[in-house]
Amino acid sequence: MSAAREAAPGGAPEAALAVSGLEVAIGASHILHDVALRVPRGALCGLIGRNGAGKTTLLRTVMGLIPAHTGTIRCDGVDLRAVPAHRRVHLGIGYMPEDRRLVPQFTAEDNLLLPMWVTGGARAERLPWVYELMPELAAFAGRPDGQLSGGQQKLLALARALLCGSKLVLLDEPTEGLAPALARRLVEVLARLKGSGLSVLMAESNDVLIADLLDRAFVIERGSVTATGG
Repeated sequence: MSAAREAAPGGAPEAALAVSGLEVAIGASHILHDVALRVPRGALCGLIGRNGAGKTTLLRTVMGLIPAHTGTIRCDGVDLRAVPAHRRVHLGIGYMPEDRRLVPQFTAEDNLLLPMWVTGGARAERLPWVYELMPELAAFAGRPDGQLSGGQQKLLALARALLCGSKLVLLDEPTEGLAPALARRLVEVLARLKGSGLSVLMAESNDVLIADLLDRAFVIERGSVTATGG
């Protein structure tokens, strides 16, 4: 794979993720409008907005699952629009979709390793780190995904994203639908990522749970980033 790597303007350190002038339409619906944001390396950032604000569309566009109409998307200086969707995992980008996208017939550990088998993009050497971060995963590693609770599936989907995301992790509504105790557990895991050098962008409707974690927050309304804090 050859991907163009460009220096940041003015010699500034390249962001883990830099989006500029992003426009996305799905059919006749114009979803994203001139979106711009920068996730610094090693930062834990939030994309905050109501359901329907464009959070999922933005994350899916970064992953290449939805095509961008105009604009730039760079990860660690690499122009992602020049990289096919199935190759972006090789750049060290992990993605946790809102609906988890796990295979019910596979065991929990098989679901973790699936990206490695399919694309070679997951990093098996990170598996012990993931289990150390979430030791409860080891307890149900051999259990079929269809037998796991919704909270266990959320943790598993997060672990899979971390297994792939050595540079950047995109999380779509990680706490949505979780019981309070499980939501707090997931936030504990995210808190342990701070200072690890990993760059994270998480989309959340409930910013109260994650507010204290964030190094930077982007507020998105009606497809536009309207404010940046931090």
